[in-house]
Amino acid sequence: MIDGARPRHGIAGLRRTYLSLGTGELAAVVVFVVVQPMVAGRLDDAGGRALWWAMAPLLVILLQGSAYWLLARTWLPGAGRPGMPRGVALLYQAFRLLDPVLLAACLAGLLLTGPGPGALVLCLLVWAFGVLEYVNYFVVRLSYPMTQWFTRVGRRRTPVLVRDVARASS
Repeated sequence: MIDGARPRHGIAGLRRTYLSLGTGELAAVVVFVVVQPMVAGRLDDAGGRALWWAMAPLLVILLQGSAYWLLARTWLPGAGRPGMPRGVALLYQAFRLLDPVLLAACLAGLLLTGPGPGALVLCLLVWAFGVLEYVNYFVVRLSYPMTQWFTRVGRRRTPVLVRDVARASS
């Protein structure tokens, strides 16, 4: 549906899908921010600080994704704009370059806080989730329904965001 084919319910259905994706990413940010203090409270001080280092890039990338889906609703056919505005495309080109720097800096911060072994594993998993989100938005599409994941992920499709940026930049 998001790979360029129109959903059964046309543009209105695609707008609803984009709204769902955008609000879903935003809800994930809220959940992570609410749950983080509860988890950090079970860790020592170093583990709690390391968890923030792990979560920071994940939250930033999820917010970027949420903003993209919500903004993209305005440039779907019939929405009034012919495509992604050039300024938005430039912003997402910058995100594509800066997010790996953020991921690397936060990994260094996470490791330098010296969390214990259990906290380190948890924090590395959270940080890795941020890496997966980055890859999903800026490198190759990874999100598919679970029943189709193994057959579709191997196709290495370009993420919709990357295609929108390329069209706006050409």
